[in-house]
Amino acid sequence: MIRVGIVGGTGYTGLELLRLLCGHPDVQLQVVTSRQEAGAAVADLFPSLRGCTDLRYLPPQRADLKGCDLVFFATPNGTAMTQVPDLLTAGVRVIDLAADFRLQDKKVWEQWYGQPHACPELLAEAVYGLPEVNRERICKAQLVANPGCYVTAVTLGFLPLIETGLVDLKRLIADAKSGVSGAGRGVASHTLFCEAGDNFHAYGVPGHRHGPEISQNLARLAGQAVELTFVPHLVPMLRGIHATLYAELKRKDADLQALYLRRYADEPFVDVMPPGSHPETRSVRGANVCRIAVHQPQGGRRIVVLAVIDNLVKGAAGQAVQNMNLMFGLPETRGLAAPALVP
Repeated sequence: MIRVGIVGGTGYTGLELLRLLCGHPDVQLQVVTSRQEAGAAVADLFPSLRGCTDLRYLPPQRADLKGCDLVFFATPNGTAMTQVPDLLTAGVRVIDLAADFRLQDKKVWEQWYGQPHACPELLAEAVYGLPEVNRERICKAQLVANPGCYVTAVTLGFLPLIETGLVDLKRLIADAKSGVSGAGRGVASHTLFCEAGDNFHAYGVPGHRHGPEISQNLARLAGQAVELTFVPHLVPMLRGIHATLYAELKRKDADLQALYLRRYADEPFVDVMPPGSHPETRSVRGANVCRIAVHQPQGGRRIVVLAVIDNLVKGAAGQAVQNMNLMFGLPETRGLAAPALVP
């Protein structure tokens, strides 16, 4: 059994981790921490987990994280980097669901996250946790940086086009929408029901933290810099990411459907849909899967790729469990095979 700890088990991603790990046959939950809820029973705070765990939240300073085989950080940005070095020295493996280790350039990280990085020496050591790209490295990793939710959908949608050099790298557009849970569980006026309900708007147009992360991914795939326009939107739904991606083909005769089917043929959590499909966010709700459809309107040079994920599962906790499975030599789909929740 893998002895697991969760730091920050009261947010939406922490709750989703608890839900998935409580049903994982190879995991023993050892400890869950929370500063605000210390002493409370997990199942009292989240009745959905009644009968699944008898753990109580511990304050971080009392938690024996070094007694775990793996620790997940489901914490705000800037928290994991203060604790990870000691855990790695103790031989504990770590998956960070926040952004502390996603960007390899220290200056870029500090520019976008507005604070000094506590352990920049680990940025090069951290393995970026997108299994469809880094599977072999994840298997051997001590520290995994779980990708952002927008980033997962956009990267998987663009990936086959970028890898094969079929598109103009200066004309990439990602128009992406997220459900309100992507903003986290904290109270903010823009996520209140009366503000987010019956409403739809873009945000972060001048720049969003996931922008440099997406560009970093695509540049690695391309072997050169890319020019990306990324615009996120908030939509009045609980879960889900819908990314509409645009690119310009260098030639019009490529069989795009065959390209995507071939690239993702052996990927258990990427579903390339039939030609003409329009994937819906509800088709992935609660499931660790990315559904993709590729279109070439009027047979022209502009490609439209549609990619949907559940931001809390393939966009966060599910992908983290997928990475854990790889790190400990388990079947990649272990504990993640449940289909989506519909309706």
